Amino acid sequence: MPFPSNAELPDSVKSGLPDGAQDIYRSAFNRAWREYDEGEGQARRNEAARRIAWAAVLRRYERVGDSWHLRH
Repeated sequence: MPFPSNAELPDSVKSGLPDGAQDIYRSAFNRAWREYDEGEGQARRNEAARRIAWAAVLRRYERVGDSWHLRH
């Protein structure tokens, strides 16, 4: 289900990512959720949106130790 704000993101995303990365995650997740075929079922749609969202974050951020940094 789409997230109306970053406050609604899963705890693992809220506690693990900086604000900018949370924005990217939420935007990519919501876009993928809207575009993914509903006929595949809720669980598959959610999983696809989650994977797309993480891929979007990883294009802009990298994890270094315990923190996330913008890629150069």
